[in-house]
Amino acid sequence: MADKPAKLNDAGLLQQLNLETGRLGWPELQRHFARGVVITLSGDMDLVEVASRFAQDDRASVEQWLGQGRIWRASDEDARHWSRTEPLFWAVVVAPWVLVQEITLQ
Repeated sequence: MADKPAKLNDAGLLQQLNLETGRLGWPELQRHFARGVVITLSGDMDLVEVASRFAQDDRASVEQWLGQGRIWRASDEDARHWSRTEPLFWAVVVAPWVLVQEITLQ
């Protein structure tokens, strides 16, 4: 029987996810959108914290954020907007999901 990998503690998971974040443009994100796996975060959310909740299968937090409209599955309307504006995103993969947050210049 294969050994299961040790579960990272919260700080270790956050550190690992932080290292796995990266910037993506809409052209790189399109194929993930086409697969229906893009989750969009509102600007007030912490990408790494949300990713850690996904990784830990924290359904209560995820469902709460979905219900509040703070995270959502990317829609056709989002895709049309992104095609027009070609924004950059901060992104991280928590398989099967690709979590993205549009980078806003202030």
